Amino acid sequence: MATEQKKEEYQEYVKQNSPKTNLPLQMGKAFIMGGVICCIGQFIVNFAANNFGIDKETSASWCSMILILLSAVLTGFNLYGKLVKWGGAGALVPITGFANSVVASAIEYKTEGQVYGIGCKIFTIAGPVILYGIFTSWCLGIVYWFGKMIGLL
Repeated sequence: MATEQKKEEYQEYVKQNSPKTNLPLQMGKAFIMGGVICCIGQFIVNFAANNFGIDKETSASWCSMILILLSAVLTGFNLYGKLVKWGGAGALVPITGFANSVVASAIEYKTEGQVYGIGCKIFTIAGPVILYGIFTSWCLGIVYWFGKMIGLL
């Protein structure tokens, strides 16, 4: 009985101390932030294709690289965190959010040195993403191979 009461007290404590959020407002901000990032990306693709005569595929590669660079620079100047605070998932979900997490880890641990700080800690976020990305693609490759063998694909 005492554990049930403690659980209820803890739930009440969490409820009181959790920040109150306006979900529709947060969703709207995330939509706007993600849309702005996508519009910047589309501008880069169109600009590269129209002004430099680059094909769409190469323009898309340049777009990814430039967005990653912008995210890294904004993280270095401590500005990307402010965008994330305002735009939430709209700033965290695109490739810019991944770049931000990698650069932020490197910046946070730079005082520990090049090897044990930046070299080791930079993969705190990137490592699991790379690991699960490779593992998932491997699994899907096996499924695809098996599907081809039995004639489903």
